[in-house]
Amino acid sequence: MWGLTLRSLVGLLLYGSRLAFAITTETVGNVVDTGYASYKGNVSYPNTVAYLGIPYAEPPLGELRFRAPLPLNVTRVAAAANGQVIDSTTYPNFCIQGTTGVGDAGGAGSEDCLKVNIYTPYGASKGSNLPVLVYIHGGGYVYGNPANWPFDDWINQFPNVVIVSVYYRLDSFGFLAHPELLSGTVGDLNAGFQDQIQALKWINQYIDMFGGDPTQVTINGQSAGGSSVELHLVANEGSTPLFHGAIAQSVFRTPVALPEQEIPAFEYYASYAGCGPDTVAEQMACLRNASVSALARAQDATNYNFTGSLYNAFHPIIDGKIILDYPTRSVLRGEFKQVPLIVGATSNETLSGGSDILTALTTYFPSLTEYDLEGYTVIYPASQYPSSNEQFRDTTGESDVRCARTILGTALSVFNNTWTYRYNQPNPTQINDTAVEHASENWMMFRGTNTGYNGTTTFTPQTPVELAFTSELFAYWLSFVRSGDPNTYKLDRSPEWPQYSFASRNRIVLQQDPQNTTTNSGNYAEPEPDAESLRCAFVASKVDHQQA
Repeated sequence: MWGLTLRSLVGLLLYGSRLAFAITTETVGNVVDTGYASYKGNVSYPNTVAYLGIPYAEPPLGELRFRAPLPLNVTRVAAAANGQVIDSTTYPNFCIQGTTGVGDAGGAGSEDCLKVNIYTPYGASKGSNLPVLVYIHGGGYVYGNPANWPFDDWINQFPNVVIVSVYYRLDSFGFLAHPELLSGTVGDLNAGFQDQIQALKWINQYIDMFGGDPTQVTINGQSAGGSSVELHLVANEGSTPLFHGAIAQSVFRTPVALPEQEIPAFEYYASYAGCGPDTVAEQMACLRNASVSALARAQDATNYNFTGSLYNAFHPIIDGKIILDYPTRSVLRGEFKQVPLIVGATSNETLSGGSDILTALTTYFPSLTEYDLEGYTVIYPASQYPSSNEQFRDTTGESDVRCARTILGTALSVFNNTWTYRYNQPNPTQINDTAVEHASENWMMFRGTNTGYNGTTTFTPQTPVELAFTSELFAYWLSFVRSGDPNTYKLDRSPEWPQYSFASRNRIVLQQDPQNTTTNSGNYAEPEPDAESLRCAFVASKVDHQQA
């Protein structure tokens, strides 16, 4: 009873403080002139401004559907503003959502969604030269709404950075694929990933107006956002650096398929939307004229009903222009941007369902062979595990997510400073589940968020002990953004986070104080277990068939 009362009390206090500080009057400190338009942000705390829904590209509507993003037409924006300050105090429409895969229908959102939310210290302006964190949300490249992962609290506690959260096209709207899109004549591959690149280009050009330093940009993401960070590390994005550091949380090691492997799913999707059979050019023209609801139903049906191939998800693929190879293969060859890195995973996460290990593996990685699967039975024998559940979690979870920590950490540490972590704090709202599941850190970092269907979430009040732990996480993350080292500006009570290297595979375990104090840290350093390192070497060796 006391725990519930304490949570409720904390929630009321936080709500009251945010309500008291929700100032939206136009003042010098919450209006930014970009040179083509002025934007008024929401003062969410006395020292924090959130500029919400700032466009970074042209709306991908009509003939621009399924196309690479066009740079923002600032002349058009200036003409529409007509000298008036644009109100940017509320969250914009999020991108069209796909299903979460648990029986729900997607479809909520808008195609006109290529926006960013920018969180700054109050009064930040050109010349402030604050380091910048750019956050790419997760959701399997299928769903996700940046409003569910707010950063006001981060700036309120550490008002010496600028944080940008990116909206990008999802599911079929962002990742429709077919070999005939390779030429760019009838459409473009990886439009959603190219949205992220265009957002980074806009940030590099205009973030100084919001007080940010474009020469000190760190990209960060969790799950599909962590996968996006990995892709940015290996992608061909031009000769001008778009970022200078990276934080990859729970990298979604989904197959990066070849265009021809997506043909059956494309045909099913087009037919379900009423656009087939025909030439691909005619199908694409039809799909551009289809309603959002028709496309939303088609992408959900491809996820649930399509049985013609196990490649039934709309995700990034190899396009030969930007994404040149499977990311792990690029990493193993040393073909990546040599920047400081934080990479980690939660203790028990897996993205596979069911209980049969080999079925789960082939569902997740359709090109695994019988020989590959025999290798898994040798590397992950039941005799090494106290339960079949733990065997399932390790066997699937290390390939699905966790081994990105070792693969990326080992490779990038050869060229630059690298840190890895194991997040070990369960989401307290997951009743009777003591495992530290995928996205557990999101609950802690973002006001107790638990995302739902169609861009929704539920925020749960956090206790003082939990809030003390969030402050440690904020400090580590933003210290890395500010200095390229999570230790420089860490909290005094937080332990030193050891660097990771091939010769010294040490990492930090992130958890709240088990004694439930707000003055002591529960974090501690540990070596990466040798057995885990060897298993991840095996996982990396399967890259040709995992395609991850």
